[in-house]
Amino acid sequence: MWQTFLNWYFAPRQLHAAGELAGLFKALFSFDGLKRAGALLLTIFEIFGVILFDAPRTPRGPQLDLTGYSVVLEDNFDGTTLDLDIWEYRGTGTSSQGRMYRPEQVRVENGKLILKAEYKADGVYGPGFYNAMLRTKQEFTYGYFEATCIAAKHGSAWWLNSTGMSGGEALSRGGVGGSELDIFEAYNYDKLLSKNSVGVNVHVDGYGAELKSQQLGNWRVKNLYTKMNTFGLLWTQDEYIFFINGVEAVRSTFKEGVSQAPEYAIFSLALPLEITDQSYSTEFIIDSVRILQKD
Repeated sequence: MWQTFLNWYFAPRQLHAAGELAGLFKALFSFDGLKRAGALLLTIFEIFGVILFDAPRTPRGPQLDLTGYSVVLEDNFDGTTLDLDIWEYRGTGTSSQGRMYRPEQVRVENGKLILKAEYKADGVYGPGFYNAMLRTKQEFTYGYFEATCIAAKHGSAWWLNSTGMSGGEALSRGGVGGSELDIFEAYNYDKLLSKNSVGVNVHVDGYGAELKSQQLGNWRVKNLYTKMNTFGLLWTQDEYIFFINGVEAVRSTFKEGVSQAPEYAIFSLALPLEITDQSYSTEFIIDSVRILQKD
């Protein structure tokens, strides 16, 4: 009964954090732990915040190691127009949420890719909020996916998707046939405790009634909305490993094993429906993209 209560009251990420505490306390009182007590105590304090308040954490895992990997796609946006050999516009039109997506909301200037969300009284699809979304033309199975960017204050994301996930529940098979992998989502700007953090998620089994999700927590990012930060995913045959500025944040194998299907990479900027101020606009600024695979 007690375990049932814990599973009902706490999210899986909070229960996982609770499981880390025993190991951290054991490490704290070891010889090596006493020498690095400050760092361990800070980590323990953060984990209590996760358990009690679902607060964000600071990435403190191993450094990224790409030994044996080579670049298979790179775009530094050095030109004045979007390279349509690499990218294509995704979701052009009106979404089910009433938001509109148009190529005009995307531009390349000063070595940056910029996605803009804004209200247009005279837009192609009528008055409303216009957003932007791009995907890579090429699809990849396994590899390291990295973007260096300044997040928009509302609704920016860097993620992977597949035909298996977006095409219907029967194709995903618990994620093996394709998953949605949110390398980061910046939706926390208006949240007091997690304003300067990004969400990391894995979704499987399509977008219908069989949808299953694992929220892997919110992760602190310094100067998220004002300076460049780097967000990466190392997707192997065994697991997903998410990185922020080259430091491991979290790992997952959700749900019946990792995706074995081709996935494409996506930049999206979609204002939440809570935004109704017609004078509001925001920009998602990307400096570079790299995709690497094992030699």
